[in-house]
Amino acid sequence: MTIGGEAGPMRNTKKATILLAAMAVDAGSSGIVSGATPPPPIARVIEGDRALGEYLSGECVTCHQLSGNYDGIPSIVGWPAPWLVEAMNDFKAHKRANPVMQTIAGRYSAEEIAALAVYFESLMKQPPR
Repeated sequence: MTIGGEAGPMRNTKKATILLAAMAVDAGSSGIVSGATPPPPIARVIEGDRALGEYLSGECVTCHQLSGNYDGIPSIVGWPAPWLVEAMNDFKAHKRANPVMQTIAGRYSAEEIAALAVYFESLMKQPPR
């Protein structure tokens, strides 16, 4: 079976780099003088392991169709990795309201989210049948 141009699960160990912006440090606890401009958000780079993302994707594709077709649940196939990272982090932080996704996203580490994002970005939608 070919998925996204790769033969079989766990065949491609390609890694991609994803830049994640950490939340700005709270000025009250960081020692910044009142009225001073807080530092910019810290950016950190995380390697997204596509093979790990494919391995972890089983739960995702239970609802989000691997074909990329829409059947009431949005497709995440082909999403740019930064979009998926942002969405997952928003669910994890309860900034997006969906109890199921909040629970699922809450279980993943930043590295696992990056891996999922790289995997889903690498897939292409399949034509409707």
